[in-house]
Amino acid sequence: MRTPLTLIALAAIALSGPTFAMGGSSDQPEATKAGPPTDYSRAKAMIEAKNFKEAIPLLQQVVAKEPKNAEAYNLLGYATRKSGDPNGSLQYYTTALQIDPKHLGANEYLGEAYLMLGKLPQAEQQLARLDQLCMFGCVEYRTLKAAIADYKAGKKPTN
Repeated sequence: MRTPLTLIALAAIALSGPTFAMGGSSDQPEATKAGPPTDYSRAKAMIEAKNFKEAIPLLQQVVAKEPKNAEAYNLLGYATRKSGDPNGSLQYYTTALQIDPKHLGANEYLGEAYLMLGKLPQAEQQLARLDQLCMFGCVEYRTLKAAIADYKAGKKPTN
């Protein structure tokens, strides 16, 4: 017979499984589920291969078909920012967060975009938001916290 403490530990392990670095949303839209290659899956592969500019039109098609897909908006922001347009990425992160305010990836990446634009107070607001969302800490919080520390130390953020 399992003790309540054992059950809690097992639940914690099950819930802490690996997540895709650009993810953060537990509600996976249709486009992100397994199946034949979709615009979303092709764009995601392009992003993983660092072909950011090529992923943008595919993600624009995804959000046109699925306007409530927070993860697609997050990835569109990510690809836009990594293509060298942090200002252009803000609209996509903002839309992702309007759809899913608890989206960890969008909160982190919005903070990183703010750092690229020299907007430290806004980046720190995103860090505070992640601190509220990540009850026991999360990789998105730690990553943005490190980026803010680097920024304060004079290291310029890269896309």
